Amino acid sequence: MKPFPISVQLYSVREAAAKDFPAVLKRIAGMGYAGVEFAGFHGHTPKALRQIVDDLGLKVSSNHGQMPTKENVNEIIDTANTLGYTRHVAGFGPNQFTTKADTLKCAEIAQTAAELLKGSGVTFGLHNHWWEFDKQFDGQYPHEIMMAAAPDCFAQIDTYWVKVGGADPVQIIRQYGARAPLLHIKDGPGVKEQSMTAVGAGIMDWPAVINAAADTTEWLIVELDRCDTDMFEAVAESCRYLVSNGFARGR
Repeated sequence: MKPFPISVQLYSVREAAAKDFPAVLKRIAGMGYAGVEFAGFHGHTPKALRQIVDDLGLKVSSNHGQMPTKENVNEIIDTANTLGYTRHVAGFGPNQFTTKADTLKCAEIAQTAAELLKGSGVTFGLHNHWWEFDKQFDGQYPHEIMMAAAPDCFAQIDTYWVKVGGADPVQIIRQYGARAPLLHIKDGPGVKEQSMTAVGAGIMDWPAVINAAADTTEWLIVELDRCDTDMFEAVAESCRYLVSNGFARGR
């Protein structure tokens, strides 16, 4: 499978996307990305966006959206089918892992979400931040507890936030193996309050991280929450770094 296909989380370019989403998608395709991960549609319908990404030769790797519930699950499935992806992702906030009991409540919500999607062809995954890895309960990170109690969920491992939280992303990726088909790739100084950098310009040991990925890894997804330099240049530089080092493959 290596090098892995490369996608970008469009949250990275949200400000420009809010003004002219089709132009942003065209620019992303021009950088060489093979796919995109949505995080909002900026006033466009899934059908219209599917036409745009198809015309640009892009695939939709996944979508970060609402937690599936009985009320919205049909819409989530319809959107996935329209845009052509099978991986729907959501997450929890920083105050939802204060105790082990809180963590197990999150697991119950996540497992219910995954069960609602069963049989639809769409699977449900959890995206982590640092707060699932900055503490332990009974010798386990909250993320480990949650994933063990939500067996039908996959993990979208945000490698940088694992590191910022205090855990080893290489160990976590190996631990989850095929259960982590999507890896979020971001870089920076390793301090949660500080802005990210282009991938390859921060503290992350990318040869070790990519080497730990399972053969079943489907996508490397670049995401920069914020950046002190030009965001588009950082997103483009990230793609160049990953592809030129043989970690990822583009269009």
